[in-house]
Amino acid sequence: MKIAIPSETADGLSAVRSGHFGHTPYFTVVEYDDAMNIVAAEPVKNVDHDQYGCGGVIDYVLGLGVDGILTVGMGMPPLMRFTQNGVIVYSERYTPVVGDVAQLFAEGQVERMSPEAACNHDHH
Repeated sequence: MKIAIPSETADGLSAVRSGHFGHTPYFTVVEYDDAMNIVAAEPVKNVDHDQYGCGGVIDYVLGLGVDGILTVGMGMPPLMRFTQNGVIVYSERYTPVVGDVAQLFAEGQVERMSPEAACNHDHH
């Protein structure tokens, strides 16, 4: 299983997570074996959001061949596009380091993101 985690740097499991899905500088692609041990963590540079837009970032992540994306948050349109393309979106907002949240994911402590949790710009 492979998941992509938005990351500020190309430091693999020691990278700091990015709070922004679309504008993240990197994704760390974390690979797990069948026992959910982390076997690889590969940083990949994100495409330029300003040049390609959010849709371009989504297409890029879909092209990485991941099973899921683990993000602090994202809006409803990317959540729907990932879901429609068979990529599960997981959300975890509190853990700053990629390796730590990847381990939480391995232990089954990260929830799937619900549509209700998608960022909307409608704060009441």
